Amino acid sequence: MIGATNAFADQPAKQAFGGQKLPAVAKPESVGFYSKGCLAGGIAIPVDGPNWQVMRLSRNRRWGHPRMIALLERLSREAAQDGWPGLLVGDISQPRGGPMLSGHASHQIGLDADVWLTPMPKRRLSDAERENVSAISVLKGDTLYVDPKIWSPAHAALLKRAASYPEVERIFVHPGIKKKLCDTVTGDRSWMAKIRPYWGHHYHFHIRMSCQPGSPGCKPQAPTGRDDGCGKSLAWWFTDEPWKPAKPSTPKKPKKPAMLSDLPSACARILNEPAPASIADVTFGLGSGGGAATDATPGSPPVPAAAFAAPPAATSIPLPIPRPGN
Repeated sequence: MIGATNAFADQPAKQAFGGQKLPAVAKPESVGFYSKGCLAGGIAIPVDGPNWQVMRLSRNRRWGHPRMIALLERLSREAAQDGWPGLLVGDISQPRGGPMLSGHASHQIGLDADVWLTPMPKRRLSDAERENVSAISVLKGDTLYVDPKIWSPAHAALLKRAASYPEVERIFVHPGIKKKLCDTVTGDRSWMAKIRPYWGHHYHFHIRMSCQPGSPGCKPQAPTGRDDGCGKSLAWWFTDEPWKPAKPSTPKKPKKPAMLSDLPSACARILNEPAPASIADVTFGLGSGGGAATDATPGSPPVPAAAFAAPPAATSIPLPIPRPGN
């Protein structure tokens, strides 16, 4: 173990974690901060569910803490009650979390997930479509404001549903979406405190869960408070300040990539944990599993029962604990 840890020590962290194809077989544990950490005991959400489809499969970023996978499955079921036909799930985390080879700075500890603001279609997308189909921006042209021809009450209901879960700490959206909610939501607005404006996020929204039990090394974010966030902090986003181009400066030396040694020490251990025999051993479906799966999307081909099957009853691999039946 010491030799293996030292071998990783001088390797850029994104190469070390980006090269992992399967998770660490260990108890579920998020280590470090959302933008500086790793994940043990992660599981994969099935590519297809009755109310979800996973996008961009080639990235291999459909892994998460079991409680995150459970939450996404729950959201997909309950959002149907609000008129949302199903989730298109974007990036969650890499098999062992950690920095990614491209894209996100966060999503490193299995507690972040992107959900497209595009409703799931009434058919199963092919692998090629999942790679190439673009999410649809909800903004009007190049403005900062939501397009009323695209935005619907179901968008707002989906965000409210996600924010209603106590384990969800923040939901990042484009400032224009936050403003739309501020201008239109009536009645109980307590959930609005979790909706946080941020650059981008007009094609998808970003769910962030709080640190979960069993992860003593997980570093939480500061609480959001109870303010609905519709005052001065939101008004700032509609000034020139957030959108000013960076001022030219003296060229600097390229920033040194984060090394494994820059992450929490437990991340080297997690890189060296054994992997399961196959992805099927760490893909959990809709709870009990087994039997035929029912596709709730009219007119689409059935989802294979194997996609929802429980892990093998007898195995020599100490599997991560099944994700909670959320």
